[in-house]
Amino acid sequence: MLNQIWLSQLKIHRAIAVIRTPKMVWGEKMAVAVASGGMGLIEITWNSDRAPELISTLRTKLPGCIIGTGTLFNLQQLQEAIACGCQFLFSPHTDPDMIRTAVAANIPIIPGALTPTEIITAWNYGASCVKVFPVQSVGGSNYIKSLQGPLGHIPLIPTGGVTLENAEDFLKVGAIAVGLSGELFPKKWVLEENWDGITQQAKVLTQKLQFTVLHKW
Repeated sequence: MLNQIWLSQLKIHRAIAVIRTPKMVWGEKMAVAVASGGMGLIEITWNSDRAPELISTLRTKLPGCIIGTGTLFNLQQLQEAIACGCQFLFSPHTDPDMIRTAVAANIPIIPGALTPTEIITAWNYGASCVKVFPVQSVGGSNYIKSLQGPLGHIPLIPTGGVTLENAEDFLKVGAIAVGLSGELFPKKWVLEENWDGITQQAKVLTQKLQFTVLHKW
């Protein structure tokens, strides 16, 4: 997928549902639930149960969604992720070889970084966007706002502390999108298989973020 298409999808959806699950069957239900709530970008973390199989299944089951992976730690994992059909790739760190490999395969890669130096380094290596992680530990939306002056040309996706309540704050100060995990999938609801509750929560988030973008100025 071309970077231009990836960036346009981020601007449309604004939020990525991050699924980390110990059971593949739960992961499938979680993905279907948020997709039913209007979310079109779904990340299956590579340390989830049977992640390659789950990603392949969701590519078929949810053709209207863009399915990718994250928590990729090395080049071998990244190559395996590409082989199973991932449409975007996240990592918690910046690895030049991983970025180059993803760029050569024409798949968006979003490495993790935190400081301005790390963010610029990731961008210069060829990152599609940069994942600012863990954002809440360094000031949350205020940190993203402070980066906009010198780094406004770099599309940032904050994760790690983004909640249903503060997600819109990150978009208001310039983030291109946000990533949410546990907030979207309360452990109690997953254990109870309350998929309808997760769908409704995703729907509320989607509507809130779309309203924020439309009324940003």
